[in-house]
Amino acid sequence: MIDPEKIRKISRQIFKAFEAPEGEVSLLLVEDREMARYNRQYLGRKGPTNVLAFPMREGPFSEINPFLWGDVVISTETARQEARETGISTIERIQFLLIHGFLHLMGYDHEGPESEARKMEVKAQEIMSRMESLKKEETGMKLPCLSVNVDHVATVRQARKIAEPDPVIAAGIAELAGAEGIIAHLREDRRHIQDRDLLLLKETVKTKLNLEMAAAEEIIRMALKVRPPMVTLVPEKRQELTTEGGLDVRGQKKSLKETVQRLHKGKMAVSLFVDADPEQIRASQEIGADIVELHTGHYAEAKNEKEAEHLFDRLVSGAQMAARLGLKVSAGHGLNYTNIKRFQGLREIEEYSIGHSIIARAIYVGLDSAVRDMVTLVEQLY
Repeated sequence: MIDPEKIRKISRQIFKAFEAPEGEVSLLLVEDREMARYNRQYLGRKGPTNVLAFPMREGPFSEINPFLWGDVVISTETARQEARETGISTIERIQFLLIHGFLHLMGYDHEGPESEARKMEVKAQEIMSRMESLKKEETGMKLPCLSVNVDHVATVRQARKIAEPDPVIAAGIAELAGAEGIIAHLREDRRHIQDRDLLLLKETVKTKLNLEMAAAEEIIRMALKVRPPMVTLVPEKRQELTTEGGLDVRGQKKSLKETVQRLHKGKMAVSLFVDADPEQIRASQEIGADIVELHTGHYAEAKNEKEAEHLFDRLVSGAQMAARLGLKVSAGHGLNYTNIKRFQGLREIEEYSIGHSIIARAIYVGLDSAVRDMVTLVEQLY
């Protein structure tokens, strides 16, 4: 059921984001049958549509009340269907349709020349970005951010053992596109990131460099030599294609506590990559970790919706528990442009660590666009 108060709140936020003069808008939420009737009666078209707008600031009655913008009619039935098809919530879809309707009231039109349609699309994106900024200002809370893992750029390079593509250059592009952190995993077998990469990334990354690493003596010494601002301890097996699960913090408390203390002496924040297991999260706090990164791989690999929902609920509980224990919370592994949308509203997670899906998308659209697209999705999770 759609909460009318939530709709009113969103409408006020949109009105504020428009920075428009004072005015009045009438909003009507209907089902498809009634929407089809309006569509036929006023526009001569068959069937329902998602949104209709009837401006009152133009035409023969525009002088009656200059403060009356007009009417917006939204089909909640169509909105629900479109939300399911695009993997977002119904409220998110209604918010988009409200913006769309408001733009029509202001004179924008997407059914005319292509240039006008593009102008309307740009304006809609501008309004959504402004709404996110206003939300951030009003609550004083930081929007979740994206950290980009550049390992798979190095994977392509190492396939030929040549100099390109360079993960250091990729990191710079990712930062310019809006990433607020760069991640590099220096494995013991050096299958992708090399020592040279880490040293250069430490000198060139302008946001935050996060070194993913096993709690192996050789790698600990490298971390203490390079001293990135942050390290994430992860489990590591030479035969695995990628990290397969979270650290067993509870089973390795003594050794991991010593490692955390050594890294802290090197002035590095320490994150532990763990499953959303209460015992592992509690153990992470007990050995002095600053952050837990929740392993989202099991959720990302769920075979059906029921399993995905169950595994996501575990992540929610884990994030909430970690926050209660005073830990900062991030999440990553297997997240992509579709499955990340489920994290909408989970405010305990401050950062999302994503690599493979971004690099894969970059093959088709370029790295800059791939990162910008993911930054937009992450910021919309707030």
